Amino acid sequence: MTMTGSDPLSGPLVAQTPAPPTARRWRDYALLAGLFALVLAGLAGLAAATGWEETLAQIAKLTWAQIGLLLALSLANYGFRGLRWHLFARRLGVPTSALRNVTHFLGGFAMSVTPGRVGELVRMRWLRRETGWPVERTAPLVLVDRASDLAAMAVLMAGGVALSTGGTSGALPVAVLALAVAWIATRPTLLHGAAGIGYRVTGRFARLFARLRGAARSLGRFTSPAVLLGAGVLGVIGWAAEGYAFHLLLGFMGAEIGLAKSIAIFTFATLAGGLTGAPGGVGGAEAAMVALLALEGVPLDISIPATAVIRLTTLWFALLIGLIAFPLAERMPK
Repeated sequence: MTMTGSDPLSGPLVAQTPAPPTARRWRDYALLAGLFALVLAGLAGLAAATGWEETLAQIAKLTWAQIGLLLALSLANYGFRGLRWHLFARRLGVPTSALRNVTHFLGGFAMSVTPGRVGELVRMRWLRRETGWPVERTAPLVLVDRASDLAAMAVLMAGGVALSTGGTSGALPVAVLALAVAWIATRPTLLHGAAGIGYRVTGRFARLFARLRGAARSLGRFTSPAVLLGAGVLGVIGWAAEGYAFHLLLGFMGAEIGLAKSIAIFTFATLAGGLTGAPGGVGGAEAAMVALLALEGVPLDISIPATAVIRLTTLWFALLIGLIAFPLAERMPK
């Protein structure tokens, strides 16, 4: 249908013709090319920060059963967190199946080494293509998922600090900060108020702040105690699995510092890397892990390869899973 008439500000009204399918397809290709360019930049940083020689030497000492166990524990983490993503999607009312939701979640790992993990927002693109929902309607999924990760890791760090002593005591303030950020980020009233203040201060970006207010209203769906408890349990189990893998790896290499300390060090280092905003937390996570292991008396000839191996079996393994799931998510019918 064609719209005619005039507008006192902009003149004659002209019908908005939708972009042809070919143009939309090329826009999608350009978006994906940009995201993958960020991935390649992140991979370059990972290769420079992770000692490949030490990694390969340490892998040569590990048995296939040990490597398989480390990867299985990482896979457990991704599985539990994928189920949590499905729980959030169903709570939001997204009409997608568990298989699709988990595939979206895993496929997003292909973009996990982009700065600040912004590439993982590709999940919103898949949801929009399959459901027609606008981004602002599904954006709360990303926010509550990140907040749940922060809360789960804060709980694990606090528990690790409570059950151990020594160098990990510095992790307690970080745990408290992570839990506070997670709580604030999921308060609908706070986000709605922040969007209003932002618009009044800037006087611009009305559409952006309106979308933020809409997203804030959707956050109310996730404040149910049952949802928060279920999501918290899934998140804690998932991240504890990778922390336990780090504990086992140190034992394989002859450095036994205790399960609680191992989990606390792993979660603290992961959070420290994330706070840097670097692709995949590169640099910050490795530095924090080596430093905390040194405080526990672990020599560098163990801490450096242990750090490299655990990053290989967590971050790099997640990237591999993402690269496998990404084309599956792309080919899913609308």
